[in-house]
Order: sequence, then C-alpha cells, then structure tokens
Amino acid sequence: MSGTEWRGWQDVKLLSPGSHSSTLLQLTERLIAHSAAVGSVAEFCSVALADIATELSLQWVGLVQRQPGAEWKCVADHGRVVGSTEPIAFWEQAQESGRGGRTPGEQSRINCAFPLSEGHLVADLLVTESRHADSDLLDFGLITARALSQVLNLVLNHSASLLQVQRLKSTLEIACTLSSAEDMDPLLDRIAREVTTLLACDRSSIFLWDHERNELEARPALGVPGGILRLPAGKGIVGECLRTGKPVVVPDAYADARFNQEVDRSSGYHTRNLICVPLREEGGRVIGAFQAINRLDGKDFTESDVEYLKQLGTQAAVALRNLREKDRLNRSHGQLAEQVRRGVSIVGESPAIGTLRDTVRRLASTDLPVLVLGESGTGKEVVAQSLHFGGTRADSPFVAVNCAALNESLLESELFGHERGAFTDAREARPGRFELADGGTLFLDEIGDMSPGGQAKLLRVLEQHVVTRVGGTDQIPVNVRVIAATNANLSEAVRERRFREDLYYRLGVVTVKLPPLRERPEDILLLAEHFLKQFSAQARRPSLQLSQDARRRLQGHPWPGNVRELRNLMERLAFLAQEDRVTAEDLAFSLSPESEGQQALALDLGLDGATREFQRSFIRRAVRQTDNNVTEAAKLLSVHRANLYRKMKQLNMKEAGGSE
Repeated sequence: MSGTEWRGWQDVKLLSPGSHSSTLLQLTERLIAHSAAVGSVAEFCSVALADIATELSLQWVGLVQRQPGAEWKCVADHGRVVGSTEPIAFWEQAQESGRGGRTPGEQSRINCAFPLSEGHLVADLLVTESRHADSDLLDFGLITARALSQVLNLVLNHSASLLQVQRLKSTLEIACTLSSAEDMDPLLDRIAREVTTLLACDRSSIFLWDHERNELEARPALGVPGGILRLPAGKGIVGECLRTGKPVVVPDAYADARFNQEVDRSSGYHTRNLICVPLREEGGRVIGAFQAINRLDGKDFTESDVEYLKQLGTQAAVALRNLREKDRLNRSHGQLAEQVRRGVSIVGESPAIGTLRDTVRRLASTDLPVLVLGESGTGKEVVAQSLHFGGTRADSPFVAVNCAALNESLLESELFGHERGAFTDAREARPGRFELADGGTLFLDEIGDMSPGGQAKLLRVLEQHVVTRVGGTDQIPVNVRVIAATNANLSEAVRERRFREDLYYRLGVVTVKLPPLRERPEDILLLAEHFLKQFSAQARRPSLQLSQDARRRLQGHPWPGNVRELRNLMERLAFLAQEDRVTAEDLAFSLSPESEGQQALALDLGLDGATREFQRSFIRRAVRQTDNNVTEAAKLLSVHRANLYRKMKQLNMKEAGGSE
C-alpha cells in the first residue's frame, strides 16, 4: 500500500551493533535467560554478575545489603577488589537518596553504587569498582540495576515455586510411607531429616510429650550425643509452644528470654534462630512439638517455613497415632493369644490322655489335616486349639465353624464368603471363614452333619487351595490348615453314602480318637479341680475345695456329657456355691438321679452281653464311690472281698488286674 513503511527488529537503529541500547537489551535478555536456567538466587547471581562485569568492563561487581546497625553484607560478587576498605558512607548515601553515583576510590579506581528497587529481598545496591567510569556508566548501571531487580524477583518466585514443589513432593512421599511404617523411630528420623534439607536448616527434632512425667523426649535428637534428649515440658521455646498451642518463630535465640540455653551449654552448640510448631492429634490435643534450628543461609525462618513444618507435623502426628494404635493392637493380640494358649490344655494323667498329648505334640508342628473323633463333650475343640497354638501357625487366626448349625446355603456363604448382591440380604461383600483363617487353622466341628453339596465344595477347596465367593468369579488363594471333628461314625456314613469317601480320606490323613470320660476315671478329680480353680478366679472368690464325699460322688457319676458336663457343673458351683467347701449335697443339687443313670445299652449286645456290661459298670461305680477301695466296695455291694475280686477277673476288669 502506498505510504506504508515496514521495519524488522534487526532494522531498529537504537539496537544497531555497538549502540548503548543494543548492549543493554542484550544484557537484559541474557539475564532473563539465566533466571530460567538456574535453580537458586545464588546460582543466578554467580552467572549474572560475571556477565555484567564483562559487558560493563568492571574489575569487580557485587550485590550488597544493609544489615541492622551500620554494617553491610556482600550477598554475591564477581572479580577482584583492589581497595582495602569498603566505601560504607558512599553506599549509605546511595541507598538513602535512591540515586546512582560514582566516587573516587583507592589506587585510582572508581567506585559506583546503583540502587535496586526499594525493599528488595536480595540486596539493596549493585556496587562496582573499575578503572574508568564516565557518565555513560552511571546510565548503564542504573538501567542494569533496574533490570537486575526485576529479574531477581523472577528468580525468587521461581525458586519459591521449586521449593514448594519439592516440599509437596516430600510431604506426599512421607505420607505414602506412613501406612507401611513398622517402627516409630526410623519414620520420625526420616521426617526430621527431610526438614533439615527442605528448610535448609542445621537441625530439627520431634518432641513427644510424656504427660505423666511432664517431660519432653526429642525423637530424634539430631546432633545430641546418644541421640536422646529429655527436657522438662514447661521450659524453653518448646514449652511455650505446648502451652499456647501456637507456632513460635525466634529470629534471635539468645535475645529471647523464653529460650533455654542449658542444652547449648551442655552440648557446645550455638542456636541462632529457630521455629517450633505444635503436634496435634485428631481432635486437637497437643501431643508434642516439631522444631527446626538455624537456617544455613543465616536468614530468618519465614511463614512459608512455618506452614511447611506444620504440614509435616500433621504427618508426624498421624504416624504416631497409627503406630501407637498398631502397637496397641499387636500387644492386645499377643496378650489374647497368650491367654488362649494358657487356657488351652489337655488335662489328665490317664494313659489315654498321655498318649493323646504325645500325638498332639507331634502333629502340631505339621500342616497335616486331622480328623478328631469322639463323643459329644470329650474336648474335640480343645484338641484342635492345642494343635493350632502348639505349632507354627499359633500367631495366625484360629477360626471355628459349627457345620451342624448351618444349612447348605448358609454354610457355603459362611465358609467361602459372598459378593454384594449375591442373594437378597447380601448388602455388602463379606469374606468367608476360609479367608479369615488364611495363614492359620480352620476348625470344622460336626463335619458329619455337612450336606452333600457342601461336602463337594469343601473337597474342591481342600484340593485346589482357592475359594470363590458366592456370587463371585475370582479365585482367592488361601493357606489354611483344616482340622475337622465329629461325634458321628464317619466310616459307617461313608458305607451308607451319606458322606463322601474322597472327602473322608482327605480330612482324615491323621485320625485322633478321644476317649469318653467314663473310660478314664482317674482324670475326673484332676479335671474337676482344674475347672474349679479356673472358674473360682473368674468368680473372684477363693478356690473351692472338694470334700471326700463330693469326690466319691464325682467319681461314681457316669458323665454321659463327658468333660463338658463336668466343666459346666464346676462353673455352676464356682458361681453359686454358698460355702468354700463343696459337699455331696451341693452336687446332688446339680446331678439328678436321671443323669447318674447308665447310658442305654446297645440291643445288639444280646442278653448275656448286656448283663455282663451292666455288672462291669455297676461294680466300677462302687469302686469309684469308695475311692478305689475294693474292700469298701465289697461291703457296699454286700459281697465278700475275695468274691468281688473273682467276679472282676471273670469280667476282665483292669481294676482287678485284668487285660481290659
């Protein structure tokens, strides 16, 4: 178009090579480039001052900042200073007037000073020393100082952003380690060391408040010999933080009356400045304090530092709460497990019980499936618990299921779990007993009453070691030792096809048969006294004693309910007996004549067999009732002692030296 004029950047006359404008613009561009390439103010100052010295032909250039009083601090510099004294008065005049200036220096050098923007965080003046300094240098210096001020602000913001990112990353990393932390000290040590790095300070400590002793324990106490430091909770800056529940920032420790100098004196350390923030549990309760000491750059701690320390303090408080709760649960688990171990014991001195104990001891260290057989009340679950707590799975779960109490559908859900929506009442997913017992032992009581469908599914789990929840498709691996028990005749049930033969052999790799209590009469009094002592302690009364007539009455009872019946009787006596001595009358209250009657004899014994069995039982009751005194038993039965012995030998009774 006519009258239109175009000009490119390279055509700008003010930016022609060698012009002052071009030199200043290129210098400013390089300063901006430097700001984007460095990670800190110190790095930037190092490269920027070198560039300025080269561009302006300076022998020395520096950034200085006025300190409290009349002192000045050189923040950064480049080159070699010729003069031996700093032109303090000249720098003060430049700062106060806000104007650039030049003045003769030592050895024919010229000193110049150029103010940065007022209140700049890094420095107050850009100062130089050179051989020559005309009025152009004053213009160059003022413009350069103005540009440098702005670029330094960019560097400060960039550095702050990088630091914030580093701190957030560190906080997230620490938060991720909380859930897997096993021990308190290494975790707290890591948090404290992260603070020293990201706050650029010399030391940090987490103080835990022992309310009972009203003491503070530093964990860790970095730099303290032995790493242990205990202080009274009411002293010093930490004590102030605990009392007020607010952060405390101390720019000059020795000028602050609250600062406790005893630790410095004992350790030889010198604290310049510090910050301290409270540690709070959920709910706001103060449990300690987090402290950082001595910024490495000599500057004061900032509000940003306080906020970061508060964030890490929150993480530390969460870590403490979680680890304490975990420790409490572990101790509780250990105590409960120990109580169960002490409560699980196979009591008795009869040969049958001695053999049983030996068998259990040998089987406990294995993972073999065990089938426990015996009448109701003989202690099948006690044997299962002894196998569990005596072996390598003792610290893992022992889970018991009564198969007789659940129908097929409920048993499947109970054993294998179910997914949400698997059936009408399945409002949420729930693991089954196999999953709950993972790593431990699953005790299946009354296995003989399990339905055919349940037997098939149980066999599949035992063979494949995986479970599938009802309504689910995922196969969940399980590591479980199975111990089964029943009072039914499983071999007969297998013959009658009421119990799967393959499951029977899978469960019964080892079979343990428990004798009924009537076949081990020598254990009756031992068990009675064991249960009396146990339940008397629970009833918070002195242990009950058995009178002689009570002992004879207990030994004369046939115990159709076996050990369970005896245990229940002793529990009733411990809580209900009026006196501290149990008499036969006390037992008569609990042992009804019907309960003392003989168990029904099997019809297939025949008349002769039934008569023989009745005589053996009747004589055995008399012997027990007279405390194993055959002479007294003969009197009780109205027969001669020799005749009683002869009859007992005919009946093949071991009480008379027979082979029974």
